[in-house]
Amino acid sequence: MLGIIGGTGLDQLDLIQGRMEHAPTTPWGTPSAGLVTGTIENTRVAFLPRHGHDHSVAPHEINYRANLRALADAGVDRIVAVAAVGGIPEQPGPGGIVIPDQLIDYTWGRPSTFFEGEGAEVEHIDFTWPYSQSVRQSLLEAAQQADIPATDGGCYAATQGPRLETAAEIQRLERDGCTIVGMTGMPEAALARELNIPYACLAVVVNPAGGKTDKEISLEEIRGHLKTGMNKVARILQTLTT
Repeated sequence: MLGIIGGTGLDQLDLIQGRMEHAPTTPWGTPSAGLVTGTIENTRVAFLPRHGHDHSVAPHEINYRANLRALADAGVDRIVAVAAVGGIPEQPGPGGIVIPDQLIDYTWGRPSTFFEGEGAEVEHIDFTWPYSQSVRQSLLEAAQQADIPATDGGCYAATQGPRLETAAEIQRLERDGCTIVGMTGMPEAALARELNIPYACLAVVVNPAGGKTDKEISLEEIRGHLKTGMNKVARILQTLTT
């Protein structure tokens, strides 16, 4: 079963056939929304919008542990995490697709591990390469088959949000080697690794990062790029599951 985590712009996934919605509970509470299961083409899928079906859960308030545990309990054996991001270099530009291979965590205060609490055994996962190469490769191949350009590699900067970043912060991220910036990449990726579920990010660039354009970042423009980018995401997911 393929797990799909929807980000901003993907609160619903109309591709799913034979859909059923479940209301899972976990030792870490309830996930952001009910889990929708069904099929896309020839593949069983479980879909979970990390911000809720009505996009009401802020990045720093997401119960990442409940989300990942709910997907694990549903039996997913790999996860594609869709994310709307800002682009730091000029290319691929708004509407472009990036499949990153690295990340840097700038978040703080978020519960970020399953290995804590009374009686829990501490484990130290290998997180050298935070994204599954096999899932990344399958996404790259699906994008190519769907005739959608996708950037192979890049470094995702996970920031706290929900505000966008200052120009100085983006300059710092660029010096650190980051190429895209979002607010939900961590601890999601690390929790998937702790559960031993192969995980990769399918990122849609929806705006130039702060200070990378003379214009003020417009929410109206972001919505337009979201629509374009999520149409591409749907085509990639459909190809991936064929």
